Amino acid sequence: MHTQSDAIRVGATAIGIELGSTRIKAVLIDLDGEVLATGGFEWENRFTDGIWTYPLDLVWEGLSAAYLALASEVRRSYGLELTTTGSIGISAMMHGYLVFDSHGKQLVEFRTWRNSMTEIAAAQLTEQFAFNVPQRWCIAHLAHAILGGEDHVEDIAHMTTLAGLVHWKLTGRQVVGVGDASGIFPIDPATAQFDNAMLDRFDTAFGREARAWTIRDILPDVLAAGEEAGALTESGARLLDPSGSLRPGIPLAPPEGDGATGMIATNSIVPGSGNTSAGTSVFTMVVMERPLKAVHEAIDVINTPTGRPVAMVHCNNGANEINAWAGLFSEFASLIGSDVEMSTIFESLFRVSLDGDTDCGGLLSYNYLAGEVLTGFSEGRPLLVRPLASSFTLANFMRSQISGVFATLALGMRLLAREEIRVESMLAHGGLFTTKGVAQRLLAAALETPVSVGETAGYGGAWGMAILAAYASQGQGRPLHTYLDDVIFRGAAVDRIEPLPHEVAGFQAFLERYEHALPVMAAAVRTV
Repeated sequence: MHTQSDAIRVGATAIGIELGSTRIKAVLIDLDGEVLATGGFEWENRFTDGIWTYPLDLVWEGLSAAYLALASEVRRSYGLELTTTGSIGISAMMHGYLVFDSHGKQLVEFRTWRNSMTEIAAAQLTEQFAFNVPQRWCIAHLAHAILGGEDHVEDIAHMTTLAGLVHWKLTGRQVVGVGDASGIFPIDPATAQFDNAMLDRFDTAFGREARAWTIRDILPDVLAAGEEAGALTESGARLLDPSGSLRPGIPLAPPEGDGATGMIATNSIVPGSGNTSAGTSVFTMVVMERPLKAVHEAIDVINTPTGRPVAMVHCNNGANEINAWAGLFSEFASLIGSDVEMSTIFESLFRVSLDGDTDCGGLLSYNYLAGEVLTGFSEGRPLLVRPLASSFTLANFMRSQISGVFATLALGMRLLAREEIRVESMLAHGGLFTTKGVAQRLLAAALETPVSVGETAGYGGAWGMAILAAYASQGQGRPLHTYLDDVIFRGAAVDRIEPLPHEVAGFQAFLERYEHALPVMAAAVRTV
């Protein structure tokens, strides 16, 4: 049996790197899934000329910074130089628009999943496919560019995701994992490949004769979990580690989206299992036994890393507004001469929310920094609404902030209930669940479902990607769900919270007022 130092020395490890909305995180694990070291890099999207974007220079800077921080922790904790690992995996926020010409030149700025300018294109695709295509999907952005007659369209040679782009630059391979691919274009679950009939329909509906390329020409190859996806090149090694310590030749797993890595991090890849991720955005995914009976604009159908269909309720807006309020409280603490760590501020604010009224004392909080398709908004304005008869306490304020994060999600989950899609277990992960038992308890009330949080919840998608990387090199032919059960989650501690009837009733009262007051948000968008 390897000690941790031995495992690092001989490369009996795996690295997962996830480019999330606000943080790029790198995680080094041993082959049992135990975290040995982490590294990170903070970044923010930019709203430039009406587009939510990240410059690609910042992608490479952040990727390298997160890896070097991980390598530094290995050096500090184990006295070793990180020169190799058994495998590497890249994941990132899904969707958006990244297109390149035949020379690899980026043709337009990276349009992230947060943009909601593709409404007409997404509606046309949904009608053509008889399959819901959300505004943030890559194919909706492409269709939008075609419909808008954008000059760059004729020069497109390759379209990919952020994870696919990074993997391409590390290995030279233009591939994506099936989970990430399912946010590019619909997947046929029978083949775990892009749906052939829909590919043909796209070319027919969007002017194939006017271009030199077909849709098949520009899409990346799709790989399932465990398939061979290339190896780290010399230039890729230097992109990750400019110091020159990391050696090329390390195999890489198929790159995945944050939806797929969330499924892995919560062991939610078999029918009836589900998970909720709460960070900059919030989404719930439920693995289905059968297709949906109808097309629902509020429900995406994506796929697990092995190709199973998943119903996904996605909310563009998550915890950013809570972060902004925590920053305000930190400012006030400094003003009165109190040096308080941000972690303490978050812990204190979350804890006090449990003392609030179950209906948040009449307060309403809307976290809409961006548009929200589920409730029909193309733009957002964060709002705190305080009726005169409300109980304006810190506890109710914070409870309304957390409940506001889950409100739009709860509206979307009603549709799954009508579709009779069963959810036997719901596991939660992401930064919102760092304070034990708080957001988890409020989510259980919002979804009327038991919610569990594992001891690895704080590691999130980077840890999930590291597991997929380990599986790619160590799976030895086992099905992915068996590998997760037998190797990674064997004996894992899970904390489960049941929904309390009085808290369910309180949240429903909050949600009823939340829906009723949505015209206030519409007025704010029009006038502010």
